[in-house]
Amino acid sequence: MSTALIVEDSLTEAEIISSCLKQSGVQVLLAGSGEEAMEKLNSASPDIIILDVVLPGQSGFELCRALKAESKTSGIPVLMCSTKGSDMDKFWGMKQGADAYLSKPIDQSEFIRTVQGLMSK
Repeated sequence: MSTALIVEDSLTEAEIISSCLKQSGVQVLLAGSGEEAMEKLNSASPDIIILDVVLPGQSGFELCRALKAESKTSGIPVLMCSTKGSDMDKFWGMKQGADAYLSKPIDQSEFIRTVQGLMSK
Protein backbone atom coordinates (compact mmCIF):
# COMPACT_ATOMS: atom_id res chain seq x y z
CA MET A 1 0.00 0.00 0.00
CA SER A 2 1.25 3.50 -0.86
CA THR A 3 1.93 6.11 1.79
CA ALA A 4 1.75 9.91 1.54
CA LEU A 5 3.23 12.45 3.94
CA ILE A 6 1.03 15.55 4.11
CA VAL A 7 2.81 18.66 5.38
CA GLU A 8 0.00 21.10 6.14
CA ASP A 9 -0.60 23.44 9.10
CA SER A 10 -4.35 23.92 8.45
CA LEU A 11 -6.31 21.08 10.06
CA THR A 12 -9.21 21.61 7.64
CA GLU A 13 -6.98 21.39 4.56
CA ALA A 14 -5.11 18.40 6.02
CA GLU A 15 -8.44 16.64 6.60
CA ILE A 16 -9.66 17.30 3.03
CA ILE A 17 -6.41 16.06 1.46
CA SER A 18 -6.20 13.14 3.87
CA SER A 19 -9.73 11.85 3.21
CA CYS A 20 -9.20 12.24 -0.54
CA LEU A 21 -6.07 10.07 -0.36
CA LYS A 22 -7.61 7.48 1.99
CA GLN A 23 -10.55 7.01 -0.41
CA SER A 24 -7.97 6.13 -3.06
CA GLY A 25 -6.31 3.54 -0.83
CA VAL A 26 -3.32 5.63 0.19
CA GLN A 27 -2.09 5.57 3.81
CA VAL A 28 -1.52 9.02 5.31
CA LEU A 29 1.11 10.50 7.63
CA LEU A 30 0.56 14.08 8.84
CA ALA A 31 3.03 16.81 9.79
CA GLY A 32 2.11 20.38 10.75
CA SER A 33 5.51 21.94 9.97
CA GLY A 34 8.70 21.37 8.02
CA GLU A 35 10.54 20.39 11.20
CA GLU A 36 7.88 17.78 12.05
CA ALA A 37 8.04 16.47 8.47
CA MET A 38 11.81 15.98 8.73
CA GLU A 39 11.35 14.09 12.01
CA LYS A 40 8.77 11.77 10.40
CA LEU A 41 11.11 11.17 7.46
CA ASN A 42 13.74 9.80 9.86
CA SER A 43 11.51 6.78 10.49
CA ALA A 44 9.25 6.64 7.43
CA SER A 45 9.77 6.57 3.69
CA PRO A 46 6.58 7.78 2.00
CA ASP A 47 5.85 7.29 -1.71
CA ILE A 48 4.90 10.97 -2.10
CA ILE A 49 5.08 14.20 -0.08
CA ILE A 50 2.21 16.69 -0.33
CA LEU A 51 3.50 20.06 0.74
CA ASP A 52 1.86 23.38 1.58
CA VAL A 53 3.88 26.54 0.86
CA VAL A 54 2.81 28.64 3.85
CA LEU A 55 4.02 26.78 6.95
CA PRO A 56 5.18 27.88 10.40
CA GLY A 57 8.96 28.34 10.51
CA GLN A 58 10.44 26.93 7.32
CA SER A 59 8.37 27.58 4.17
CA GLY A 60 7.28 24.80 1.84
CA PHE A 61 9.68 26.17 -0.78
CA GLU A 62 12.62 25.85 1.67
CA LEU A 63 11.52 22.38 2.75
CA CYS A 64 11.17 21.21 -0.85
CA ARG A 65 14.68 22.44 -1.64
CA ALA A 66 16.05 20.63 1.45
CA LEU A 67 14.21 17.39 0.56
CA LYS A 68 15.56 17.40 -2.98
CA ALA A 69 19.12 18.10 -1.76
CA GLU A 70 19.07 15.15 0.69
CA SER A 71 19.99 11.79 -0.91
CA LYS A 72 17.54 9.87 1.33
CA THR A 73 14.54 11.98 0.18
CA SER A 74 15.57 13.33 -3.23
CA GLY A 75 13.76 10.55 -5.10
CA ILE A 76 10.42 11.05 -3.33
CA PRO A 77 8.01 13.01 -5.55
CA VAL A 78 6.83 16.32 -4.05
CA LEU A 79 3.40 17.74 -4.88
CA MET A 80 2.98 21.32 -3.70
CA CYS A 81 -0.60 22.35 -2.87
CA SER A 82 -1.07 25.98 -1.93
CA THR A 83 -3.41 28.96 -1.96
CA LYS A 84 -0.41 30.76 -3.49
CA GLY A 85 -1.47 29.88 -7.02
CA SER A 86 0.01 32.55 -9.27
CA ASP A 87 2.13 31.53 -12.24
CA MET A 88 5.17 32.93 -10.42
CA ASP A 89 4.44 30.80 -7.31
CA LYS A 90 4.10 27.69 -9.49
CA PHE A 91 7.29 28.55 -11.38
CA TRP A 92 9.17 29.09 -8.10
CA GLY A 93 7.84 25.83 -6.62
CA MET A 94 9.04 23.88 -9.65
CA LYS A 95 12.45 25.64 -9.45
CA GLN A 96 12.75 24.37 -5.84
CA GLY A 97 12.34 20.80 -7.09
CA ALA A 98 8.59 20.19 -6.81
CA ASP A 99 7.36 17.51 -9.22
CA ALA A 100 3.91 19.14 -9.53
CA TYR A 101 2.06 22.19 -8.16
CA LEU A 102 -1.70 22.47 -7.61
CA SER A 103 -3.65 25.46 -6.35
CA LYS A 104 -6.11 25.27 -3.45
CA PRO A 105 -8.92 24.66 -3.16
CA ILE A 106 -7.94 21.39 -4.81
CA ASP A 107 -10.00 19.70 -7.49
CA GLN A 108 -10.19 16.23 -5.95
CA SER A 109 -10.14 14.24 -9.20
CA GLU A 110 -7.22 16.27 -10.59
CA PHE A 111 -5.44 15.88 -7.24
CA ILE A 112 -5.80 12.06 -7.22
CA ARG A 113 -4.77 11.84 -10.90
CA THR A 114 -1.65 13.91 -10.14
CA VAL A 115 -0.77 11.86 -7.02
CA GLN A 116 -1.19 8.55 -8.87
CA GLY A 117 0.84 9.84 -11.81
CA LEU A 118 3.71 10.94 -9.57
CA MET A 119 3.74 7.70 -7.57
CA SER A 120 3.83 5.55 -10.72
CA LYS A 121 7.03 7.17 -12.05
